[in-house]
Amino acid sequence: MDRNSIIGLLLIGAIMVVFTYLNKPEPSPIKPQQAVVADSAQTKATPQSTSGIVPAVNQTASDSLLKRIQFGTLAPATQAFVNSPTIENDLFSIRFSSKGGTPEKIVLKKFNTFNKKELQLFENQSLGLKIPFNKQFIHTQELYFKTFSQTKEELVLRADGENGDFVEFIWKIAPNTYICKWEARIQSQGKLSFKSLSWNQANGRKEKNETNERDNATICYRTTEGEVEKLNPIGSDSSLTETPSEWIAFKQQFFSSVIIPEKPFQQGALIASNAKEGAGPIKTFRSESLLAQENATANFTLYFGPNHYNTLKETGHDLQTLIPLGWGIFGWVNKFLVIPVFNWLDGYALNYGIVILLLTVIIKLILLPFQYRSYMSQAKMRVLKPEMDELNKKYENEDPLKKQQAVMNLYREAGVNPLGGCLPLLLQLPILLAMFNFFPNAIELRQKSFLWAEDLSTYDSIYNLPFTIPVYGDHVSLFALLMTISTIIYTMMNNQLSGANNQMPQLKWMMYLMPVIFLFVLNSYASGLNYYYFLANIITFVQQFVFMKMVDEQKIHAKIQANKLKPVSQKTNAFQQKLEEMAKKRGLNPPKR
Repeated sequence: MDRNSIIGLLLIGAIMVVFTYLNKPEPSPIKPQQAVVADSAQTKATPQSTSGIVPAVNQTASDSLLKRIQFGTLAPATQAFVNSPTIENDLFSIRFSSKGGTPEKIVLKKFNTFNKKELQLFENQSLGLKIPFNKQFIHTQELYFKTFSQTKEELVLRADGENGDFVEFIWKIAPNTYICKWEARIQSQGKLSFKSLSWNQANGRKEKNETNERDNATICYRTTEGEVEKLNPIGSDSSLTETPSEWIAFKQQFFSSVIIPEKPFQQGALIASNAKEGAGPIKTFRSESLLAQENATANFTLYFGPNHYNTLKETGHDLQTLIPLGWGIFGWVNKFLVIPVFNWLDGYALNYGIVILLLTVIIKLILLPFQYRSYMSQAKMRVLKPEMDELNKKYENEDPLKKQQAVMNLYREAGVNPLGGCLPLLLQLPILLAMFNFFPNAIELRQKSFLWAEDLSTYDSIYNLPFTIPVYGDHVSLFALLMTISTIIYTMMNNQLSGANNQMPQLKWMMYLMPVIFLFVLNSYASGLNYYYFLANIITFVQQFVFMKMVDEQKIHAKIQANKLKPVSQKTNAFQQKLEEMAKKRGLNPPKR
């Protein structure tokens, strides 16, 4: 404490001594052990002190002194009162608490919970700024704010202190947006300033699949280097940020609260999430962030709304990165193919089941040339199968490398690329995995029904089991069953066309085991995802049937025989060159060209 503070405390103490002496009570005729009536409802026997009853004013003066020490000239703002003003637009409403002057309830008007109740973004929230004072902090969450002025979309709250000192919060929202502007300023003769921001939030259940909702809720933040980091969403986690943060987000499965400071938060911010089960909030979030610098003003932009890709992107600050679209190429497929096509189809106001059907058809049409090439490669391999069987028999007891050289020589003479069927698979795999991220996070599908599925963003159930099967769950998803059955049929058909079962019988059981594993994994996933996989399999069946009718394998065989009569190209691919190098090292003669 400085010299002025010590002198002030001594003067206050002297005043209290004089005040107590002048107001000391007259000698009481009441016996020391006489009962004192505490109130009209209850009588209590309370021993009296020999020095008499201490006046209540002393306790009041003591409390006032403590508040003065803790809050300085802002001490009058700690007097409690109730005031809950609200501002709103067409998308959401914000109700503010008089204690703290920050949002205590936010309702998103365009959405409901899974049980059709109004959607409150959080159960409770504590948001405030810390002000250094007397080697401690004045927390604005402990001050009471009165409405200074208000319109429908702007609210000015003020916590009044002494001598014209005050803390003022200005809240603004614009029409048709989920953005809220928060300007905080402090006026003080003691030159007080804001140092850090404290934010706590408890989130209740909003979705049908509580476990999935909990496991998709986490804290994300964007560093000044452009990277988006996050806590582990599974269970509880905490961390200190290693670089300054441009924004911090309390992300739920389909909704988020984001705070964006005018200047990035300093490094070393504490962020923590805590998962809970049972009644009450399913996850709580906490963050403690240092402002870029101490100042009497602080400005923030806040986003309270859905995790909708275009909405977040239009908001700026790369908030669309809150949606987990997958890393690397899987994210690119979603950003530049799946989301644009989905949004284009969505513009026609179709049922989302039809939108997913058309999306599947479009993607399959894009891949059609490559799938046709894959089928042709398989057809050539089937035509060469008799000759392959002869080579396998001929080199049954020979060195495997020598056998492989002979096989590659046969392919080269016939003009067949054994890797020709791999390209479509490599192109299709990123799309399949991209969908694995897209459908569970597409808020457009939330609470949208199709056929027996009530909500395409979560699992469909045609029967609820009286028990829970580990990994599988406690329900039966029909879309997951259809996906699994169609995948098994596709595997059987593909094995028959390629002859894989005869060449690799030891792998046959694994090919049929994978769809069963997917059944267990995807039973509790978004029904829209299983529906897409099922449609993709059905369209593939149709394509294969058409290819079978179009392709004449006898003509392919004749063309291959004609290719054998032509001079063999001296060019070899990297794989063939590698085989020849290995053969030379092992003393084997390379195949003749």
